[in-house]
Amino acid sequence: MLFLAFWLFTCYRMQKDRLSNLIHLQIIVFIYGFTAILGKLISIDSLPLVWYRMGLASLFILVYIRFSKFTLRVNTKTLLWFTFAGIIVALHWVTFFLAIKASTVSVALAMMSTGALFTAIIEPIVYNRKIVGYELLLGLLVILGLYLIFRVESNYVYGMIIALISSFLAAVFSIVNAQLVKKNRPSVISFYELVIGTLFLTLLLSVTGGFTFEFFRLEVSDWWYLIVLSLVCTSYAFIASVKIMRVLTAYTVMLTNNLEPVYGILLALVFFGSEEKMNSLFYVGALIIFATVITNGILKHRASKKQSSPKG
Repeated sequence: MLFLAFWLFTCYRMQKDRLSNLIHLQIIVFIYGFTAILGKLISIDSLPLVWYRMGLASLFILVYIRFSKFTLRVNTKTLLWFTFAGIIVALHWVTFFLAIKASTVSVALAMMSTGALFTAIIEPIVYNRKIVGYELLLGLLVILGLYLIFRVESNYVYGMIIALISSFLAAVFSIVNAQLVKKNRPSVISFYELVIGTLFLTLLLSVTGGFTFEFFRLEVSDWWYLIVLSLVCTSYAFIASVKIMRVLTAYTVMLTNNLEPVYGILLALVFFGSEEKMNSLFYVGALIIFATVITNGILKHRASKKQSSPKG
């Protein structure tokens, strides 16, 4: 009787933990969607914006690592991969915020949804596997969605192209990090990548003469937005999402993450009103891209389950 009661209590706690983590995951994805809003609200250009974001987030994560007493010691090969990933993520964020400032939050986020398509193209090259038939079909649907958006929002072509470059860089970064996380602590990976990204942007700003008096003279509101961006939307969201994956499957996390542009577009309408209202065909194109990304995730999950199931 006691065993049955203990078993029922354990099952209840597991379900409760899963539900709380699902809610927590939704909050994290909502925070990711809010990142684009902050990028639009912060008045400084994309390059200094990312420099401040990465620098502040590095400090916050260093405090977390020291508090948790993790070691930062890594070998030379791993450090080289961290360097590559750090430069890629720095360029990804710079182009992401540049796209937002050159177009609108809605347009930039719609373009960023193509990340799954870029991943489907890059992965077969990296892992030396054949491209699956449905990936080509879904890729064509994404192109159709992009065509509709480009057709009705031609004023933002520059911003769209920059956003597509950012989406490609994000796909490369996710593939590299998927390998690094297998052998390294996520917080340590994040710390090195953020520090290296900050150093890379420091070099870039030094060469281009970006460090001026005005560079360090920010509005009070910008400082508050940058602190929220680096502490909540970068440091906290990254570490929390990793902890959630101990309870939820990668598939659940991946599908939920696809809601980021949806949250971002809805938030943009709330914060910026008519500035973010697009032609109806824009939303049709964006819906095609979102639906394609989710379908791709479902099909990939089913394919992986078939491969892993024992053959009778």
